[in-house]
Amino acid sequence: MQVGLIGGTGPAGRALAARLASVGVDVIMGSRSAERAHEIVDELLGKWPDHQLRCVGAANERAVNAEIVVLATPWESAPAMAASLAEHLAGKVVISMANALIKVGDELQPLVLARGSVAAEVQASAPRAMVAAAFQHLPSRHLGDIAHPIESDVLICSDHPPATKAVADLIRQIPGLRPIDAGTLAAAAPVEAFTAVLASVNIRYRARSAVRLTGIE
Repeated sequence: MQVGLIGGTGPAGRALAARLASVGVDVIMGSRSAERAHEIVDELLGKWPDHQLRCVGAANERAVNAEIVVLATPWESAPAMAASLAEHLAGKVVISMANALIKVGDELQPLVLARGSVAAEVQASAPRAMVAAAFQHLPSRHLGDIAHPIESDVLICSDHPPATKAVADLIRQIPGLRPIDAGTLAAAAPVEAFTAVLASVNIRYRARSAVRLTGIE
């Protein structure tokens, strides 16, 4: 399986790229600048020399050709980025992993977007893509620390069953993560908002807490 990260040079993109590449997924780290993407990949390879990361850098236009595309840009620019690549994203599984959060004092607070969530905004911007919201409630710092396992359920929200299945199959490749079908894209809004609560708890308790649902076989 090959995964392309659009705008993958930020904290979230780097973290997911490292974790996926560490379990044998072929990752294309995308950026507006291919040179910048190569620099970030070199940093990851230098940081984890013993993990044989399967990751290469490229311009976004190449990363978008992967089987699964992850939109890893900051939430403010995610819809515009999706719109600019909409033709290339048609028919593809696209993972939205951003949260519309702002910092007020020492606390993260969610914003209410016109369509409810970043993922829904991305779907509207690339209407022929199969968008799924996932990974947004996993802390980047822990996701990217591949020297330690990460344990969490990963909630998947999508209006497209094939996208839910493809993202679930991808998640299962990462030890410690369990995919959970959380419903349609309408459910992405509360999941994104809850990420603010989870982040605040982790900061307050200096913890690595994550989502784990009980009672599901």
